Amino acid sequence: MTAMQRKVLQQIIEAGGEPLLVARVDQADWPVVMTNPAFDSLSGLDVPLLQVPMTDVIEKLHGRDAAQELSETVRSGQASTIPLEYAQRNWLLVLKPLATDGSAPVRYYAVYWRDSSTNSGSGDSEAHRALLRARRRIRDLSRDDAVTGLLNASAFRDVLSHDWAVAAREQGALALIAFTIDNFDDYIKVFGRHAADSCLRRVAQAVRRCLRRASDVCGRLPNDGKDVMMVLFHASDEASLTEFGDNIAREVRGLGLHHPHSKTSRFVTVSYKTALATAHGGEPEAERFLNSALAD
Repeated sequence: MTAMQRKVLQQIIEAGGEPLLVARVDQADWPVVMTNPAFDSLSGLDVPLLQVPMTDVIEKLHGRDAAQELSETVRSGQASTIPLEYAQRNWLLVLKPLATDGSAPVRYYAVYWRDSSTNSGSGDSEAHRALLRARRRIRDLSRDDAVTGLLNASAFRDVLSHDWAVAAREQGALALIAFTIDNFDDYIKVFGRHAADSCLRRVAQAVRRCLRRASDVCGRLPNDGKDVMMVLFHASDEASLTEFGDNIAREVRGLGLHHPHSKTSRFVTVSYKTALATAHGGEPEAERFLNSALAD
């Protein structure tokens, strides 16, 4: 974007009545590059937002679920709308990719806050929100693992491919952490498959609680008969990975799930391995990176 284009666009944004935020999504962490006065008034945030990750801003205003939905939309490269409540009003959070020269990939995303109470009728507004919720549910059914609620293997690979491409343009680093439940086959033999699925769900919830940012994701990837919970973690050093892995291990141990045949503890525990790489190349390299994290 030239200086002149940016100046004209900034004037248009500042003159707009709808709260608006623009982020650059072809860079790591999707930094905010513009906001308008209407957004500043709505948010009430009194800290500089330029270069702050967009997901951090959305999470601070609307919570982790909205930030995760925004992350999924950005990675898909599509437009979307999220109904939400904020400041005692109903809003539609409108997410739109901005094309600068007609070429892929998308470089910018615009986020608009539209007051849904100004629609023609409350019944129409509620019907619209119900339709959006139904569409999200259909999407989730195709992306989520039925047992754990984490991303399924296909959806996780899609996210990794997207984030790898973004990181490769900046020669940035990505990390993977693979978690497996210790002696899980013995757990299944003692308690059965139904109880084992319940255990998987509890462990998956513990892992997800430990994710630091909405842009970090976790998926369930069956691998050689084992259940692997794989976290895509935006970190650039081994110390951060180890700290993160240890935090999750403590969280899982703290669940207090009885495991009479465990060789490491009276309770369910997890082991983990980490992989860290500077992104380069395209999808085949991303797949090789994932396979290296899955390898025993």
